[in-house]
Amino acid sequence: MTADARVKAIGDLTTEHFFDLVVDLHPPLDLGGGPCGKRVLFGAAGGSFRGRDLRGEVLATGGDWALFRPDGTMGLDVRLTLRTHDGALVHMTYGGRWRTPPEVRAELADPRERHRVDPARYYFRTTPLFETGDERYAWLNDLVCVGSGYLVEGGVAYRVSRVT
Repeated sequence: MTADARVKAIGDLTTEHFFDLVVDLHPPLDLGGGPCGKRVLFGAAGGSFRGRDLRGEVLATGGDWALFRPDGTMGLDVRLTLRTHDGALVHMTYGGRWRTPPEVRAELADPRERHRVDPARYYFRTTPLFETGDERYAWLNDLVCVGSGYLVEGGVAYRVSRVT
C-alpha cells in the first residue's frame, strides 16, 4: 500500500510535569453488572494537588464512575472539583484505562495491601482536562494533560503532565 501524500512529519509530542494529585476515596458503591460491564462509583472524599503552577485541595464532591470490563480493564469516568490555594474552583475531568494483568488482580483485590503493589505491574493512564470561570486560571481551559495513576493508602494518586 502506498503512503498517503497528505501525511506530514511534525514535531513529536512532549510533556512536562504539571502536578501530583492524591484523591482520598469513600468506600466503593457497586452499582452492579450492566450491558457494558460492572459499574462502581468511587466517591471522592478529599485530597490534595501540588505543582509549580497549581496547588490546593480536592473537594469531597465527584468521583469515578468506573466501568469494569470482563477482560480486567477498568474504564475511568472521573469528575472532580479542585480548590486552588487562593480560592479558585476548577472542574477536572478525565477518562482513562486501568489494565491489570490476571497475575496481579488478587493482590489488588486486598484493600489492606493493594497500595503496596508496584505500579509498574499494571497500566493506569488518564487524560485530564480542566474548566474554570476564574480569570486567574483561565489558561487551564486550553490545556491537554496526561497522567499515570497508582494506588495509595485510602485512595488513588496521579502524576499529571501537561502536553506541550
